[in-house]
Amino acid sequence: MFPVKKIVVYSTMALAFAACQSTTPKEEKKSMDQTAPTATTAKDVHTFAQPDEAVVKHLKLDVKVDFAQKVLTGKASLQIENRGQADSLRLDTRQLTIEKVTLGESEEATTYGLGAEMEHLGQELAIKIKPDTKWVHVYYQTHPEAAALQWLNPQQTAGKKHPFLFTQSQAILARTWVPIQDSPGIRFTYEATVQVPKELLAVMSADNPQQKNATGTYQFNMDKPIPAYLLALSVGDIAFAPVGSRTGVYAEPATLEKASYEFAEMEKMLEAAEKLYGPYAWGRYDLLVLPPSFPFGGMENPKLTFATPTILAGDRSLTSLVAHELAHSWSGNLVTNQTWNDFWLNEGFTVYFERRIMEELYSKDYADMLKVLGLQELKGTVEEFGKDSEDTQLKLNLTGRNPDDGVSDIAYEKGNALLLRLEETVGREKWDAFVKNYFQSFSFQSMNTERFITYLKKQLPGIENKVNIQEWIYGKGLPADLPDVKSVRFEAVEKAVQDWSTGTPAKQLATKDWSSHEWLHFIRHLPNSMTTAQMSELDKAFKFTNSGNSELLAAWLGHAVKHQYEPAYPALEKFLVNVGRRKFLTPLYGELLKTPEGKQRALAIYAKARPNYHFVAVSTLDAMLKK
Repeated sequence: MFPVKKIVVYSTMALAFAACQSTTPKEEKKSMDQTAPTATTAKDVHTFAQPDEAVVKHLKLDVKVDFAQKVLTGKASLQIENRGQADSLRLDTRQLTIEKVTLGESEEATTYGLGAEMEHLGQELAIKIKPDTKWVHVYYQTHPEAAALQWLNPQQTAGKKHPFLFTQSQAILARTWVPIQDSPGIRFTYEATVQVPKELLAVMSADNPQQKNATGTYQFNMDKPIPAYLLALSVGDIAFAPVGSRTGVYAEPATLEKASYEFAEMEKMLEAAEKLYGPYAWGRYDLLVLPPSFPFGGMENPKLTFATPTILAGDRSLTSLVAHELAHSWSGNLVTNQTWNDFWLNEGFTVYFERRIMEELYSKDYADMLKVLGLQELKGTVEEFGKDSEDTQLKLNLTGRNPDDGVSDIAYEKGNALLLRLEETVGREKWDAFVKNYFQSFSFQSMNTERFITYLKKQLPGIENKVNIQEWIYGKGLPADLPDVKSVRFEAVEKAVQDWSTGTPAKQLATKDWSSHEWLHFIRHLPNSMTTAQMSELDKAFKFTNSGNSELLAAWLGHAVKHQYEPAYPALEKFLVNVGRRKFLTPLYGELLKTPEGKQRALAIYAKARPNYHFVAVSTLDAMLKK
């Protein structure tokens, strides 16, 4: 889906950098082959930046949002630190048109060059600077198909009256809308001026307005240093409602009341998180509900989580996702994986923290259900990848690959399982003290796996003699000492499945007061082989096909495809056309592709649905459906 490559302009320094870069895969492979790496710093193979030479410390962004042309036009002013008397600043770009580059307050013209386009990485922008250069100004325009930007027409929104724009910068898509050093190991503060149509509101991962103004020009400030993947912008017919003294919800007016109800407990979540691991460092914690095409459940943009509307279940049953994104305010946003090979450090800690928040608010039994569901997903992922796959290691080797390939339940659930194992070993009190100190000691810093292991051994002496850290992190598949998580409430669910399988009518099952997690466990444990009559009985009793809970509906639709339950096909098509969350799309399309008839149906639905999906989802699904 990428545009045809433009004519490339090379500079001497860009060519020199490309020559150096060509040795990186071998160097990275060498370090990955070591049984127990000891390095505390790591080269990020997904950036052209050379931060040891010159590094960005502050971004001043000034852009205009043009819905008609589907572009951002403006200027990125970069305050830099020249650390080695370097004569060039190296930035990441992809799909950007660079109009000119200037230096300093006087905006003196300078030379620059765009390197050859590299798969996944885009193009290096090498800018000639002086030893005393403090500011570099890049005038540029985005491409209408910039991977990070999703432009929605009015019909793709809840209100149906105004267009909508949102960004998704993780993992390395910030470079498609801002010329920047796009590495999780490089942090900078930023300010922004954004001009939008007067009837719309702009919000960012920064201090935000809470209502529209008359000019359509909005000012933003982020005074805490963040990596580029946490840069975020959204523009649309957006309104705000507070739900606490430090928390609130942004959404389209048609969705705002429902969203305010759904997320009314955000302030309690924030208080629970602070009680566990220390003060919240970002001021406000607000949440923006995006249109359905958002490819993830949530994105932890500082001060303003972006969230999918698929968690608007009407009963606050799916708000563990909010706890997850809130937890990222510590694990990820505060202490950040240095490279995408260390992604588990972000997500493993966040899953663990999320479930501690849910336990604090709703009980251990409730959190145990989440642990069991997570373990199910982990085992399913290992089975899918294969137990000998390198992608089942916590420490990844993503050299030459899209870092998005590392977004799987390995990072999330295997990472969480390791932390559970460590907690079991040293005890919760000692473990909590370790985690709290970890966040405080490395606030606004990056962390890689080897540095973490060193810190872990120092703070918890002898831990390596009790937990095989090397097997957990560098080993493939599931470790021998995987924690045995159980749920008392799920035992009753499994009995209900057994009772139904042996003849008890569905309507007579003891399902009163089940949570959505219990229902999900029920659907996941239904027999692998069911008749149309059995599917129909369950559907009539529990109305799964018409469920307003996206988690339950997606799980049920998987059975519908597998068992060719035709009454659910209209709901299947509606779901796939209107929901852009990759977590749901990938398994459903995957199930359809298992039969010739299903593949035909998948291709027909995808032809309708593809324009509604974000680049992140499209890049995955295009590869699946072209096989």
